[in-house]
Amino acid sequence: MLKKIKYLSLALPMVATVFSVNAEQLTLERIFDDPSLAGKAPVQLKFSPDGSRVTYLQGKTDDYNRYDLWEYNLKDNKNRLLVDSAALFSGPENLSDEEKARRERQRIFGKGILEYKWSKDGKALLFPLNGDLYYYELASAKSRKLTDTDAFETDARFSPKGHYVSFIREQNLYALNLKTGKEIQLSNDGGGVIKNGMAEFVAQEEMGRMTGYWWSGDEAKIAYTRVDESPVKEAIRNEIYADEVKLFNQRYPFTGTDNVEIKLGVVNINNQKTDWIDLGEDKDIYIARAKWLKDNKTLSYQWQDRSQHNLELRFYNSDSKKQKVALTETSKTWINLHFDLEFLNDKKHFVWASERDGFKHLYLYRTNGEMIRQITQGEWVVDSLKGIDEKKGIVYFAGRKDTALESHLYSVPLFKKGEIKRVTELGAYHNVVIAKDNKTFIDNSSSVNKPGSAALRKINGDFITWLEENKLDKSHPLTPYLADLITPEYGTLTAEDGQIMHYRLFKPTNYQDGKKHPVIVNVYGGPHAQRVTNSWRSKNLYFQYMAQQGYVIFQLDNRGSYNRGKKFEDVIYKHLGVAEVADQIKGVEFLRTLDYVDPERIGIYGHSYGGYMALMTMFKAGDYFKAGVSGAPVTDWALYDTHYTERYVGHPATNAKGYEASAVFPYAEGLKGPLMIYHGMADDNVLFTHATKLFKQLQDQEKQFEMMTYPGSKHSLRGKSVQTHLHQTITSFFNRHFNVE
Repeated sequence: MLKKIKYLSLALPMVATVFSVNAEQLTLERIFDDPSLAGKAPVQLKFSPDGSRVTYLQGKTDDYNRYDLWEYNLKDNKNRLLVDSAALFSGPENLSDEEKARRERQRIFGKGILEYKWSKDGKALLFPLNGDLYYYELASAKSRKLTDTDAFETDARFSPKGHYVSFIREQNLYALNLKTGKEIQLSNDGGGVIKNGMAEFVAQEEMGRMTGYWWSGDEAKIAYTRVDESPVKEAIRNEIYADEVKLFNQRYPFTGTDNVEIKLGVVNINNQKTDWIDLGEDKDIYIARAKWLKDNKTLSYQWQDRSQHNLELRFYNSDSKKQKVALTETSKTWINLHFDLEFLNDKKHFVWASERDGFKHLYLYRTNGEMIRQITQGEWVVDSLKGIDEKKGIVYFAGRKDTALESHLYSVPLFKKGEIKRVTELGAYHNVVIAKDNKTFIDNSSSVNKPGSAALRKINGDFITWLEENKLDKSHPLTPYLADLITPEYGTLTAEDGQIMHYRLFKPTNYQDGKKHPVIVNVYGGPHAQRVTNSWRSKNLYFQYMAQQGYVIFQLDNRGSYNRGKKFEDVIYKHLGVAEVADQIKGVEFLRTLDYVDPERIGIYGHSYGGYMALMTMFKAGDYFKAGVSGAPVTDWALYDTHYTERYVGHPATNAKGYEASAVFPYAEGLKGPLMIYHGMADDNVLFTHATKLFKQLQDQEKQFEMMTYPGSKHSLRGKSVQTHLHQTITSFFNRHFNVE
């Protein structure tokens, strides 16, 4: 059963009617050129500790990939350049392989200042740059190098009170006393397969944990992980560049194989002695998170079993060396990790997020493990915990109570039942940062055709001032193209089990009655992702371009995707590529009902999991999808990592048939239409082997296909020239096979 519901309640900005006289034709070259068409969209917005300014990173006008630190000073209400990255370091950055990999895991790309940390007193900033650390003093507007070594210092931060700077060097943990300049080495056996204070591969790539150490609030202790990679299978991985091939002996935790051995300890800053925590008899586990309680002696850590069916929040007393399990989460499928744990200053309570009722919601607990109440509930999800005002008894959170397509800031009583109040306005997607005093917040908002802008607002939502309006005026780089931007239609379809799926559709600009248009279905379709939102995404400029070439662009968040509740996700458990393909077929069946769609020219395009989906739909549903582009696809789930793959498919030893059925190879014979596969030849996430295995099978089956490989490119295929060429190639493919001139 297909159910179509159009709704225009999002109040999308009708920017296409503005400045139409200045309209210019959007080109692929311009999409990826300087200045960025997103304008001055700021990133990494933060309040200074004293609340006197808001800081953010912004790309240079002549190179949007090189970032400087800017501020909006609340005293004089002015934006100004705070730190010019070129003044700190102007040459090409020479990064270690470890740092390159870390940035790839963080999805950080660019040059200049990419990370920064405030000191507690708000008088200084810390920058990692070109492998060294820089300390920038605001009063003097001068910087000094804290480290100047051949080694690379990474994961640097100020200690909670600002007396130290901690960092990782050569796989050991260090603390530098800012007053004396003395370095304290806190671990000693790092090197080779031993990594101290560092997050292992799956922690970075799959758990979102980018660090392996945590300060206590009083600066007396640091909890840190010790990772032994020796059990992990060593594989020879090649990275193919234009003029050389690099071989790496990489320890990659292929699904079903051994993970690292992990230890968790607490080191005393004064005597550098480490006490190791008893993690239990089962060593095949994950340490997902760690965080100190307000008493500065109790460390919380999240222990997860290999199956990811069980998660325990444990409290370890670093004085008595005793520990207890504060709460346990269980699931018959898998448990989604989160960062929504906040310990109250009263030292008696904490707030925790759980999906135990099928949707992610907030719960109030006592520190003895007793649950007091469920703070939020309903058939919608909480995105994240944003702040707690203990004096007023209010919790602030981001969530989807009003619409699954937008994230909003809400408030709700902490200790008693009460009304949930939405703070931000409908019609945009909001990413917010709340000040420590809970009186104001940064509202970084965007909509589908409106790049991000940042406003300072009172905690009730009242507007105070623009931090960066990024106004679509005559000077904005996007303005010449506004007249031709399409406002997409949003609607819903019903899956075969009755669940509602959201779609977004861009009509072609040359739409006219009676004309049949080709379609590109843009798909991701995998877990922990959502494509159909009312938010700005630079990738949508490419879809705008294709719509201007006469294409219909269609996006459907099938079952298995995120922000819709656990039932919506769980349908893919132990058999990938089944429900997702069925749902995308539902999408095509809907498209075939539209009188302006040519049913014989419906193609599909996706990257990563979307690349996998493009293959599965082309192989299993060739009567629906007539041509496809698959980017950096997973082809064999046995080649992917433990934490991600086993979460959704289970362990190969217990679900061998599920792994075979979830791979693309059993269905390759079904390929009917034109197919192009592209892949970065230095991809260390979805290894290039995924593509070459499929190349060989298609060749053996005498199946014709096209391919494009990118020497030196990793999974995200970063860089202006690479992105321009890639999208030229995708466009050419569809134009040729769909006879579009």
